[in-house]
Amino acid sequence: MIRKPTGTIDFFPEETKKLRYVEGVARRCAKKFGFGEIRTPTIEATELFARGVGSTTDVVQKEMYTFVDRDGPSITLRPEGTAGVARAIIENGKYGDAMPLKYYYIINCFRHERPQAGRFREFSQFGVELFGSKSALADATIISLANEIIGELKIPETTLHINSIGCPDCRPAYHGKLKEYFASRKDELCDTCKSRLEQNPMRILDCKSPVCKAIAKDAPKSVDHLCDDCRAHMDVLEASLTAMGIGYEIDTSIVRGLDYYTRTVFEFICGSIGAQSTICGGGRYDGLMEEIGGSPLPACGFGMGITRLLPAAVIPEIDDAPVLYIAPLGAKAQVYAMEVAEKLRAAGVAADCDIVGRSLKAQMKYANKIGAHYTLMVGDSEIESGKANLKNMKESSQEEIELSKIVDYFVK
Repeated sequence: MIRKPTGTIDFFPEETKKLRYVEGVARRCAKKFGFGEIRTPTIEATELFARGVGSTTDVVQKEMYTFVDRDGPSITLRPEGTAGVARAIIENGKYGDAMPLKYYYIINCFRHERPQAGRFREFSQFGVELFGSKSALADATIISLANEIIGELKIPETTLHINSIGCPDCRPAYHGKLKEYFASRKDELCDTCKSRLEQNPMRILDCKSPVCKAIAKDAPKSVDHLCDDCRAHMDVLEASLTAMGIGYEIDTSIVRGLDYYTRTVFEFICGSIGAQSTICGGGRYDGLMEEIGGSPLPACGFGMGITRLLPAAVIPEIDDAPVLYIAPLGAKAQVYAMEVAEKLRAAGVAADCDIVGRSLKAQMKYANKIGAHYTLMVGDSEIESGKANLKNMKESSQEEIELSKIVDYFVK
């Protein structure tokens, strides 16, 4: 038997309707905040992620699905959404549009990770990008949007964790402190972190190795080494969140896993879904556009894994069942059932009918199984008389209805 690739998942209608609900909530909230939808290619030039996401990140070093195209260039299945949006803005000349640019997307991403609960190699992500504002008020805006989505989904035990990782002005001094600290314990670090020590010591803070995590616990904190501008930015963000009634805590362990972040980084952490508890993560990336060949344009955004939200979200009962199931008896009735079903669908009523040739008993059993609200039993005599029995499947009641008025009956 051919099986699906490791780390992927099949979704049948009972799960996809839940996915659609979560996506619908995210779309509605994004629209309220003035964000419009953007769609970018699933594949991008590998260089985009190497330069934008960062060559020292786990994503680029270990997790990307990369291949050489038939035409020669190296192509990568997108591991995240931000770099592709930034590339689209540059390539399509959006610098002249009204600022800030506010986009959201629902995309599939691909990372070669060890499959575990809440983490897949192909996953669906909702994300937002805000380009054109360097103010901490923009950071507060996207955090507020994420908070609203989480609130709408009634996800319990969720806390907002924020941190500042500085900017190109103050980060070099902080990197020096980190190098000094980690160099003293270099022999204990994993091989990957030993190489990071010289290239980007802050990446060590994001290592998943238990040994490296334990060492990093006592490392210098970025918030203790911020320049005046970064400190002022953090102060405005905290004041804005407080003014909006959004609770938060400072968490100096958050650095995020991608190199393009500057200043603000944040995560929403849910305590009720186990080890993979981060349900949303984001921050500011003011240098990303220059990194991938564009003109400077400050930006911030976040991403949230939709499949990771599902176990914690409170999703109402979603009724996708047909309103009416038509049970025909005989060849003439089968054609008639198709005709009536088509008229109902044209009028906006979900309708279904037998196309297998079941007995009446089997049809009623099937109608009950798919959750049809009503069943109409039609044979040659019903077509001749123009009347048939309509059964309310929920109440097990029955009434006679004129077939010529059935569309009006259900539309009303």
